[in-house]
Amino acid sequence: MTTTSTPAVPAPDVVGTPRQPARRTPRERFSVGRTLKYAALVLFLVIVLIPVYVLFVTSFKGAGDASPARAWSLPHTWTTENWQTAWTALSPAIWRTVQMVVPSAIIAAFLGSLNGFVLSRWSFKGANIVFTLILFGMFIPYQAVMIPLNQLVLGLGIPSGVPSLILLHVVYGIPITTLIFRNYYMTVPHELVEAARVDGAGMLRTYWSIILPISIPSFVVVLIWQFTSAWNDFLFAVFFSSSQNGPVTLALNNLANGALLQNYGVSMAGALFASLPTLLVYIVLGKYFVGGLMSGSVKG
Repeated sequence: MTTTSTPAVPAPDVVGTPRQPARRTPRERFSVGRTLKYAALVLFLVIVLIPVYVLFVTSFKGAGDASPARAWSLPHTWTTENWQTAWTALSPAIWRTVQMVVPSAIIAAFLGSLNGFVLSRWSFKGANIVFTLILFGMFIPYQAVMIPLNQLVLGLGIPSGVPSLILLHVVYGIPITTLIFRNYYMTVPHELVEAARVDGAGMLRTYWSIILPISIPSFVVVLIWQFTSAWNDFLFAVFFSSSQNGPVTLALNNLANGALLQNYGVSMAGALFASLPTLLVYIVLGKYFVGGLMSGSVKG
C-alpha cells in the first residue's frame, strides 16, 4: 500500500505582521527609468568636468602648443614649466590669502554663533527687529556700498591689503552666519538651556559649556562658506588691496592680463592653483557641510 504525501500549504499571513519586501528582479533593477536617470547624471558630470579637462590639459602645454584651436587636444610634449612659473608668481599671494581667509572665517563664525544663540534663546524687546536688520545686510550688493566702505576704511586708518579685507569679510559674513546658527540653535532642546539656568549659569556660561560643544555641525558649514566666499572674492580685493598686498584672485588676474597673456598654459596652471584649496576643502568636508545644513533645517 502506497501513501501519497500532499504538499504543505503555507500558513496564511498573520494579521498585522509586516511582510518582507519582495526582492527586485534583474529586469526591475535595470529598468528604463533607472537607466535614463543614471545616464542623465553621467551627462551632467561630463558637462561639469569639461572645463576641468581643458584647464588641466592646457596647463601642461608649451607656449606654442597652447592655443584656442588646440584646446581639446592633448599636449605634444608634456611640460611642468607652466606650473613652476605660475607657482612663482602666485605663491606670495596664496600665502596672503591664507592669512586673510582663516581669521575672517573664524571670527565671523564665532560672532555669528553668539548672535544666533542670543536671538534664538534669550528673548528681549525688539529681538525680531534686530534679526531682520542683520539679515538685511545679506541683500545689500557690494557695488552699492563700495565707495562708503572705502571712505570708512580710510577714515579708520586700517592698512590696505590683509587687515582691511579681514574686517570687510567679517562684517559681510555676520548676516549669513547669524542666520545659520540661529536656525540650528532653534532645534536645540529648550530643556538644556533651562537646566543651565537652574544650575545658576548665565548667558555666557551656558553658551560656553552647553551650546558651543554641540555646535560643531554649524561651525563646519559656516567655516566652509566663509572660507570659500573670502577666497574667491575679487571685488573687495580690487578696491582694498594692490598687486603687492592683495589675495590670489587679484594676482591671478594680473597674471592673465600681463605679459604672459598669450601663454595660456601659465594662466590655466594659475587657475588650478587658485582653485585647489577650495576644492580640497569641499572634498574633505563636503559630507559635513550637507549634514550641518540639514541639522538646522527642521526649525527656523
